[in-house]
Order: sequence, then C-alpha cells, then structure tokens
Amino acid sequence: MTSDLTTVAIPVQPWFADHCFNGRIVLPAVETMLLLATEVAAIHPEINLRVMDHVRFARFLEIPAQSNTVEVLFECRQNKDGSVHAKLLSRRQSKAMARLQEHGEILFSPAPANHHCIANLPPAPLAASETKVPAEQVYRELVPFGPSYHTLQETLHLSGQVAWGRLKAPVFQHAPDRARDSLGSPFPLDGAFHAACVLGQRFTDFVPFPVGFDRRIISRPTQPGGSYRTRVQLLSRSRDELLFDLRIFDDQGNIFESVTGIRMRDVSGGKIKPPEWLRDGRIK
Repeated sequence: MTSDLTTVAIPVQPWFADHCFNGRIVLPAVETMLLLATEVAAIHPEINLRVMDHVRFARFLEIPAQSNTVEVLFECRQNKDGSVHAKLLSRRQSKAMARLQEHGEILFSPAPANHHCIANLPPAPLAASETKVPAEQVYRELVPFGPSYHTLQETLHLSGQVAWGRLKAPVFQHAPDRARDSLGSPFPLDGAFHAACVLGQRFTDFVPFPVGFDRRIISRPTQPGGSYRTRVQLLSRSRDELLFDLRIFDDQGNIFESVTGIRMRDVSGGKIKPPEWLRDGRIK
C-alpha cells in the first residue's frame, strides 16, 4: 500500500457562512465528501465515486471568518484490492509542536456499479403523521443554519421512527468538475441529514449531528434547482448515539441516493438541547 499527503486549498464559497455551529463557520460534511471525491478523481480516475464506504467525520473543520481559502491536508492510500482510502486533515499548532487533526475519511471502491432502482415505498408521507413541523420552524428552532442551507421545504412529517420531507437543491454557480458532475448537488443530502436531526431530537436529550455512516450509494446525481423527497428511518438508539438509514428520491419513486448506517451523536458537549415541544409531539 502506498500513501501520499498533499496540501489542498479549499475555496471558501459565500454560502459557507450560513453553515455555523456554536458561532463558528464549519465545513459541511457533504462538502467534505465532495472535496475528497474531487481529489481522489484527479489521482485515480478509475475509482467509482458514487459508492462511499466507512465514511467518518471526526471533527469540524473551522473556516476563519473573511477567509478566501482554507489550507488542509489530503491523504490518499491505495489498498491492494484497488480501493482508495482518503482522509481530510489539518495542522493544529500548539506551543510545543504541530499536530495533525483528522476531519473526514472515505473508502472508495474501484469497481463500477449500476444502482438505478425504484423505491419500495410510497413517494409521500402517510396522512396520519403524528407531528408536522413547517420547514421555517425547523430552521428557526431545530437546525439553526442560514438560508443557503434551508434545503428542507414545505412541511417535515414525523411518524413514529420515520421522517418524510421535501428537498430543494439551491442553484449556485460552480466550476465544472468530474466529481461534482458524478455526485450531484451536495444540498439534498445535507437537507436529509437535517430531517434525521429533527427526528432524532424526539427521542433523545441532545441535538444529533452526523459523525459517519456505513455506505452511500448515488444512483443518480441530484441537480441544482431539482425537487426531491427524503425518507429517514431511525433504526436504533443508545444513550449517546442514534442510527439511521435514509433515501432521496423523486415524486415517481426513482432513487437518487441511499445512505445506510448513519451514526449521529451529540457534538455540543451537552450545551444544545431539543425543545420540549418536539419531544412531547406538540407544535407551538
């Protein structure tokens, strides 16, 4: 196995300023995946970017205010089976020495795959949804990101351990590249994570954020300006972790993405708590 460590300058997009946690601008997990895919595609064009395994988000990458670029480190290792293990890291300078911090990692498969399929579920939520939360309230009280990341639209439906929502990918201008064309817009998956965050807040005393997942399969790339639906299911929960699966599909039931084994945890150290009205199933 060979491993290379290179320096990469991330262009800071204007909409990143709307993705804040605890008063800091942080790189979204979906942008971390897109960045790693872009770097892998440049080195290993044979890799299938649409299947991601063993994805982990170790810690937030903070983006300094007013910065145009953020310098990070990209580590790439090709395994004997042809798969590629990619990591996003940064250097943290302490008084004594500089240390490497890991922010994200993905295992990419070398094999081509065709995962076009139809969802085996209705394209709309059941009429007997227990709780309905307007998207405006989601972003005002439950997922406090700025308007660029208000991907959930209309009403989020919660029924038992399932959430249904409509997603809208905003239209932002990007330079064309292979990874973005292959993976599609990062915003629908980000919005699906928001739906999982809201669903999880009904069952725990912390606000859950994604820290990793087992597998992501992109059957069709989502498009800027496109409208989609998501179905999120809570599979299990423990005192400090929730486990979800989700799908993103269109109104005809065509699958665009599926993500399995999503792990969500408290990343605030207990500082952020769900509102009582959501845990009680009551809308204010």
